[in-house]
Amino acid sequence: MHSEATIRLGSFALMLVVMGVTETVWPRRQLTTSKPRRWVSNLSISILSTIIARLALPLVPTGFALYCTQHGYGLFNLSSIPPVVAIITSVIFLDMVIYWQHVIFHRIPLLWRVHRMHHIDLDIDASTGIRFHPIEICLSLCLKLGTIFILGPPMLAVLIFEVLLNGCALFNHANVRIPITIDAAMRLLMVTPDMHRVHHSTDMREANMNFGFNFPWWDRIFGTYKAQPDKGHNGMTIGLNIFRTPRYGSILNLLRIPFL
Repeated sequence: MHSEATIRLGSFALMLVVMGVTETVWPRRQLTTSKPRRWVSNLSISILSTIIARLALPLVPTGFALYCTQHGYGLFNLSSIPPVVAIITSVIFLDMVIYWQHVIFHRIPLLWRVHRMHHIDLDIDASTGIRFHPIEICLSLCLKLGTIFILGPPMLAVLIFEVLLNGCALFNHANVRIPITIDAAMRLLMVTPDMHRVHHSTDMREANMNFGFNFPWWDRIFGTYKAQPDKGHNGMTIGLNIFRTPRYGSILNLLRIPFL
């Protein structure tokens, strides 16, 4: 389990540094607010959310997957599916669950009040990918644990999914410029920054599109895909119209967002 934590944290830290450097060298958009201030706030809220989630639910998905395997809980642990098939199927299914979680957080008003903290960032870059309210992190963890209990995925599948989810969240929020032809090819297999940026538009018709984190297929299958923002990536406005002042970026105000 120690090596599992090292893999998750190591890959996360490496991806954060790589994306932070890349978007500084090849930015897609000109930032409108202070990047250091935003990174401090976003990293701080991420650390706080992680601590609260661990205290509230002292279970990690990979450890729980191992527990379910050892005790025969879950569909895959009750069948004779080949390990490779179980791993691939589990990663894909878990990604679909997170897609629908994201959709539901937009569709249900009470959950949207919690999730909107992620959307009030006035700029979007790699640090936005870790900016989630502690309540949302805890609810998401409960959903993942429940899915693991029902599905019974191999521990390796959950580890792969967790590494992918963290890495892709940093990548597809990054303010990095990718040539259009390369972006088009990448969209066949993964969510790109240009694809996900549409989701952070102040135009709610666009903000309610492109919910995927890892794989781009769910948005196309379920009719929530939009290729480009109407005003273009340089012309679109990021954030929410009701929270346009930088003061909402402080840690205390971020925590208050669901209750405002």
